[in-house]
Amino acid sequence: MKRFGSVEIKEFVSKANFDKEIILNKELSWPKISIVTPSYNQGEFLERTILSVLNQNYPNLEYIIIDGGSTDNSIEIIKKYEKYLAYWVSEKDHGQSDALNKGFARATGEIVGWQNSDDTYATDSFVTAVNTFKKYPKAEIVFGNTYMIDENDNIINELRFTPFSLLAHLYEGMSISNQTCFWKKAVFDKIGMIDTRFSFSMDFEFFLRAKRANINFKFIHQPLGSFRVHTDSKTANIFNIRHKEHQKIDEIYDINRNFEKIYKTASLIKRTFFYLIQGDLDYILKGLTKLFIKNAKYNLK
Repeated sequence: MKRFGSVEIKEFVSKANFDKEIILNKELSWPKISIVTPSYNQGEFLERTILSVLNQNYPNLEYIIIDGGSTDNSIEIIKKYEKYLAYWVSEKDHGQSDALNKGFARATGEIVGWQNSDDTYATDSFVTAVNTFKKYPKAEIVFGNTYMIDENDNIINELRFTPFSLLAHLYEGMSISNQTCFWKKAVFDKIGMIDTRFSFSMDFEFFLRAKRANINFKFIHQPLGSFRVHTDSKTANIFNIRHKEHQKIDEIYDINRNFEKIYKTASLIKRTFFYLIQGDLDYILKGLTKLFIKNAKYNLK
């Protein structure tokens, strides 16, 4: 499994390393990738997000930034790179889901994805995704593993996934992340776009909807991007909203929680089996160590 260290991640997003001619002159022999970045007051991290897209040096890129009317330095940063953007706007919207749909409505690529304005892609993730779609023609959604990074791009954790499982997604939580996910734009024709009723769990609901519609997922056993953990991140601040939205999703899809512990245990066993097949014994041992330490601290209280 290809892996990256903190130094490599920092170097990749620290400065512009892309070939301007490659970004500006589209090579039509490559499938077009459309990336949408919803942006709002994340100027501290936005440039690193943009560079993680442009530094892919992907020869047929359509990059779209939908800003919700930022009042920090985000617009200044966007204008710095606007020459390489297919479209950008800064105007009041109805939140991240609305911004995403605005961007996807403009996207013309065969393959699409979104990267939040404080997260980043890994080196060569676009080419890796495209090659996977070519190798597995039936694949409609491709995704990989995710690093968790801090404000300074240091790796603080790693999320290794397994082939997408509805059981794991429902009863263990997100088993896929948008930071490392690409899908064929035709998926929108089959299941619709992002559900604007959700401001936190829209990705959870979107991938749930896709799986229930028998969309074909393909997992790549390598990190394709990073999710940033910081004090102002959306994830760190709206757990109550998350809980309410998941309750709403349960109602919409008639999710049975009566046997949740049984389903969760079955999912964990299945996922662990896949980790063993993938050669992720080190990941299993790290998880068990963390669980042991957590239980030990709890018992000492």
